[in-house]
Amino acid sequence: MKLFVFIIAVYCFSCKNSEVQFQEDKMERSAKNVFGQPLVACCTDPMTGYYRDGHCYTGPTDYGTHIVCARMTDPFLQYSKAQGNDLITPLPTRHFPGLVAGDYWCLCISRWIEANRAGVAPPIKLEATHENALQYMSLEVLKTYSIQTQN
Repeated sequence: MKLFVFIIAVYCFSCKNSEVQFQEDKMERSAKNVFGQPLVACCTDPMTGYYRDGHCYTGPTDYGTHIVCARMTDPFLQYSKAQGNDLITPLPTRHFPGLVAGDYWCLCISRWIEANRAGVAPPIKLEATHENALQYMSLEVLKTYSIQTQN
């Protein structure tokens, strides 16, 4: 009997967690970019984003705030590696392919700001950069790194 109750409790807890995740995802799907328009995909090859869905969505468990859609450059990748965040080396156990110059990736806003101060910030795709980036950096500064221009 105790095992049966335990199994039901675990099942109900899992259902509740799935429902919470669905609610967070549903809420995040309405996220806007820095222009106040719907957030477009950053990249699906390699699959990026905190939720690995191709978008720079964020949520309460995204402590790194992965909201900047950036095109990788060799100087940035080397800088990030030197800072202890190796984005170059593949980690198959974590389903991370490793990045090369030209790949798009949802970066942590703090790493992008740090790289900006060091003079190696990669260019960004503003249409795919989450509006929360404006809490850390002005649109004017972000536009100076823009890959695409907003019409």
